[in-house]
Amino acid sequence: MNRPRSARGALPRHDDRRRSFPQVAPREAPDGRFAATWWGNAWVEALEGTALDPARLARGKAYAGRGHVDAITVTPGRVVAYVHGSRTRPYRTEIRMRTLGDDGWERFLDEATARPDHIAALLDKDVPHALEAVTGLLPAPGDLVPDCSCPDDGYPCKHAAALCYQAARLLDEDPFVLFLMRGRGEQELLAELTRRNAARSAAETAAAAPPMATVPARAALDATAAGLLPLPRPLALPDRPGRPAVFPPDPEAPDPLALDLLASEAAVRAHTFLATGHDPVAALTPWQDAVRLAAAHPGSGLTASTRALYRDLAYALDRTPTDLARAVAAWRQGGAAGLAVLEEPWDPPAGPFDRARPALLAADFPAFRPWRNRLSTESLQLRLGRDGLWYGYESDGGREDWWPRGEPDPDPVGALTDLLGR
Repeated sequence: MNRPRSARGALPRHDDRRRSFPQVAPREAPDGRFAATWWGNAWVEALEGTALDPARLARGKAYAGRGHVDAITVTPGRVVAYVHGSRTRPYRTEIRMRTLGDDGWERFLDEATARPDHIAALLDKDVPHALEAVTGLLPAPGDLVPDCSCPDDGYPCKHAAALCYQAARLLDEDPFVLFLMRGRGEQELLAELTRRNAARSAAETAAAAPPMATVPARAALDATAAGLLPLPRPLALPDRPGRPAVFPPDPEAPDPLALDLLASEAAVRAHTFLATGHDPVAALTPWQDAVRLAAAHPGSGLTASTRALYRDLAYALDRTPTDLARAVAAWRQGGAAGLAVLEEPWDPPAGPFDRARPALLAADFPAFRPWRNRLSTESLQLRLGRDGLWYGYESDGGREDWWPRGEPDPDPVGALTDLLGR
């Protein structure tokens, strides 16, 4: 008997409205909060604003910190996980919240596609505050409804609090989890954003494009007969480079974020070349160009997409992501000159370098050891660039792991003061 094709081992169909995440490793943000992003902290504040017992919250945070929350499943309006407590058998715990209606999603999509930077931020796993203000994506105190199979009738119990704290970590890594909680899957949203962005771009292009210069047919024929066919005037240069369309993810296509980055880069370079006749990138080495690309990538901190970009660029040039991250810090500190300071020690002539050490001592800074163009203590370093600027570096005490910090300055005292925030 022939079985249906789906029963012969065909791949299961992807469910865009159900995502499961393995156990999340606990990690507090540098400021001591459990979440690192503003939307992750807003989620935590909604939980803490609902709680009736601060002691249960504290125990829930401790449970989350010790890894008591198993894999988490997210579907529209619901977050579910098994949470380990004092008993051997874990408790089934869930957090429920209302989903956005069609009107709410229409406002979200209209606002997101109204500005290209909003779409770029979403693709970079960032949520602009303007989208939250328009749609109310994040829950307010009272919007999260906890439920747990444990006998504790606290609101919430420590198991539900632990789940909610760990869910904030998922939101930190990928805000599309929040959109799923509110009722829309990532692929569904990206497809609709792509469609609306393409329609908006087409409408703007049609409205802004100047009329093409034309030549009457009779004039063209007369000019052809005379051997002279006038060329139409070149189109006016637009005020700014155009933005590419949003590329939806496709398992058989290149990475959409990489395509967007390269297309945006090509548009900017072409616009600069048309305006000035000069391509400032042409003289860069492949490594310098990779560092420049990574340094210009939008986003705050090492998001998932930033880590992927660093990994791919570093692999292509036989470097490590740490090498690239350090080089990006140098580029943001001083461009190509800052990168040269990072990678190229040199012997400066007598003069400014020799005067730097007594100037630092006179400003009550500790004694620095000289080596080539560098002055160092156990954890601080100043490097003199060939451009005559001093660049600040820091390292953990006793380690040769120097990272660029602060703004370059022609005065070594000024560069060190900026580095230390004095």
